[in-house]
Amino acid sequence: MFRVGRSVVAALAAAALALTACGGSSSDSSGGSGGSAEGRTLTLWHYETGNSAMGTAWAQAMKDFEAGHPGVKVKFEEKGFEQIQKTAGMVLNSDQAPDIMEYNKGNATAGLLSKQGLLTDLTEEATKRGWDKLLSPSLQTTAKYDERGIMGSGKWFGVPNYGEYVMVYYNKDMFDKAGIKVPTTFDEFTAALDAFAKKGTTPIATAGAEYPAQQLFYLLALNKANRAWIDSFELYKGKVDFHGPEFTYAAQTISDWVKKGYIGKDSAGMKAEDMGVAFIGGKYPIMVSGSWWFGRMQQEIKDFEWGSFLWPGQFAPGSSGNIWVVPEKSENKDLAYDFIDITMKKEIQNLLGNSGGVPVAADPAAITDARNKELIENFNKLSTQDGLAFYPDWPAPGYYDVLVAGIQELINGSKKPEEVLDEIAQPYNDNLADIGN
Repeated sequence: MFRVGRSVVAALAAAALALTACGGSSSDSSGGSGGSAEGRTLTLWHYETGNSAMGTAWAQAMKDFEAGHPGVKVKFEEKGFEQIQKTAGMVLNSDQAPDIMEYNKGNATAGLLSKQGLLTDLTEEATKRGWDKLLSPSLQTTAKYDERGIMGSGKWFGVPNYGEYVMVYYNKDMFDKAGIKVPTTFDEFTAALDAFAKKGTTPIATAGAEYPAQQLFYLLALNKANRAWIDSFELYKGKVDFHGPEFTYAAQTISDWVKKGYIGKDSAGMKAEDMGVAFIGGKYPIMVSGSWWFGRMQQEIKDFEWGSFLWPGQFAPGSSGNIWVVPEKSENKDLAYDFIDITMKKEIQNLLGNSGGVPVAADPAAITDARNKELIENFNKLSTQDGLAFYPDWPAPGYYDVLVAGIQELINGSKKPEEVLDEIAQPYNDNLADIGN
């Protein structure tokens, strides 16, 4: 996830970790070895759908884990993104905490929990098991958090095993029927939106009730941004003017796009699943969202040809993927570490890549599908051009909900762009004051 702009090509080509010896482990929570693993259970939570690239790869990892740990069972519990987003702090501070879970990377999520003492320090394990060698420095950014909960330095509190980025999915059949070419510049992109709108088609599928619309808003800000602005906003390395050209352009453009019919006013109440189902159903020519949808597109789109391309600009939201974290109250930390190892194995990484994901340690020659190769190559291109810009909700705890509310108001027209900018500036600046910046 976070990447302050180094290429991950080397990470993608890196040799996989050798799987740490499995089997006999102690039943204490310190991760020590010795004793019998017989009869133990590893409780694991994640929120990826079963047919996504991550869901597919991790299901195989669970099978491999059980095969390598006789007598140990994996108890997998699928959780919703919003469910974990809103309740993680409470659950991890209780006796209901799982042994290992997928969690959002960033200051407002993993950083906050690490600061609260709810996550296990994985620094020693990262060194011992070679995670620090397997993951490039840029991919390690979201794994590490300092004492303030700010990512990029400090101790390891999570481990990513895939990459991700926001891009443009498009319906090739709808483009061909409308006589519209795939855009390569932002001007061409807006011209395509206008051409669809004039034909009576709302071009962009988005979701104001969850993350997609705020990521579109951020993409527009990034088209006016540079790396210094991104680092100021995300890493608190400088002052952010919410009425500066970046956010002003984003807010005004979202408002204008609704008026022009590029975005439906009804999208203010849509959730990510609504957006995805609508695009998969052929109702929109364009969906701007993340690579985490890619595997699902491959499996579920049957009635039209589709493709993807990079957002026309230098930057896009992206980083390592979400991270595996081990709750401080995990009763089977040693087993959790073993499971993380398995997700880093070349076989699992190759499966992830061939299922439509962006692996961090696959054998490039083992990725056989042309679309999947393009997905990974585009990620590498974005990374190489210093284009991964993290995500807009990361800087402050609770900022995700602040952005959802603000972007919904832009879409439904209940507030003017400058009012929304005031609304999203206040919690950000309050957090800056809280952490002493």
